Amino acid sequence: MKAVNTDTQVEELPVKKTKRYAVAVKNQPGLYVRVTPKGVKSFVAVARDPHGKQVWATLNETKIDGARDAAREAMKRIRDGLPAFEPPAPKPDAFKAVAENYLKREVRGKLRSADEIERCLKVYVYPSWEKRVFEEIRRSDVAKLLDDIEDNHKAPRQADLVLAILRKLCNWHAARVDDYVSPIVKGMARQKPSEHARERILSDDEIRAVWPLLNDTFGAAVKLMLLSGQRRAKVASMKRADVALDGTWTIPTEDREKGNAEKIKLPELALAVLRDQKEVDKNPYYFGGRGEGHINGFSRCKDALDEKLLAALKAEAEKRGEEPERVTIEDWVLHDLRRTARSLMSRARVPREVAEITLGHVIKGVEGTYDRHDYAQEKADALKLLADQVWKILNPQDATLVPTVNSNPDIVMV
Repeated sequence: MKAVNTDTQVEELPVKKTKRYAVAVKNQPGLYVRVTPKGVKSFVAVARDPHGKQVWATLNETKIDGARDAAREAMKRIRDGLPAFEPPAPKPDAFKAVAENYLKREVRGKLRSADEIERCLKVYVYPSWEKRVFEEIRRSDVAKLLDDIEDNHKAPRQADLVLAILRKLCNWHAARVDDYVSPIVKGMARQKPSEHARERILSDDEIRAVWPLLNDTFGAAVKLMLLSGQRRAKVASMKRADVALDGTWTIPTEDREKGNAEKIKLPELALAVLRDQKEVDKNPYYFGGRGEGHINGFSRCKDALDEKLLAALKAEAEKRGEEPERVTIEDWVLHDLRRTARSLMSRARVPREVAEITLGHVIKGVEGTYDRHDYAQEKADALKLLADQVWKILNPQDATLVPTVNSNPDIVMV
């Protein structure tokens, strides 16, 4: 078939139903029109690379003049050992792609807070930034995201936690990319540093008001948080196998954990709480949840407890002839129980260093380096004094009577 020289001649090329064929373009060596059995016509350039291999390159052109210019460039690149076409510029990395790489290299398997970091990204950041080009995110975008968290979720503290995650992520990316500058600067936090440190503890009246309402699995966990002074996660994950017959609780230590109390002998008031927790379907935890796991959903349970507490306080106010509508509950969180326990130890004149070790705080400096004493008896005494204080708060009418054996701490036994 003769070589074609015009767009009209290209359009008139016949279709062969049995096979594909190619027709040369006149006055342009190496340029052809290829026709498929389905009637698709395209321009292709053919040349040999430095190794003598013949390379066919389909051109993104529909007119013969444009195909001539494209063919000359493609064939030159092929002869020089290059790809027939200039590769497209790399697609900018989306925020999620960079974040996932950061999680893979710096977070998962390395930080105890890995699950919380991933949760914050999925809940608060990905919905807005998942497909955004990472390096196009500006300071104003960060401020807008934090505004949304603070306003719609009513959580300035959560906004600051997300900001901390983003700061580390952006700094990590800046260390890997030549021209990237983090959009996060000082002054973007929603709370002042002094506001981060809570001072809230439960008063004696509040302890007396809330204690009778702690009559389910979550309530029992709350009781033990106060009576042991241990962190919420440690109490929730307490296994039956972790508590010896003499009442000694061995607290598992996780990788990269700053410290915990390790072993503490629980007072009778705390052991009574544990004895009241019936084993369900061989669940290994004292405070069992669904299946074989431990209790979770603390925010939901805490909200329900606050509703019951408010209702009880309003009922008491009504009995006293006061207006129940004026009754409110000062904001408190479960971690305030740990602060309350520490304060009650001070009230009971527990030595400062013993109280700190009982709570699992790391003693810093030379003292922490050289003092290898296990403080087992001292911690047991501290928790006994703490339980005594709680008992006296719950029984102010007979504060000298402290139980030795009691399967139900809600009932006074002499």
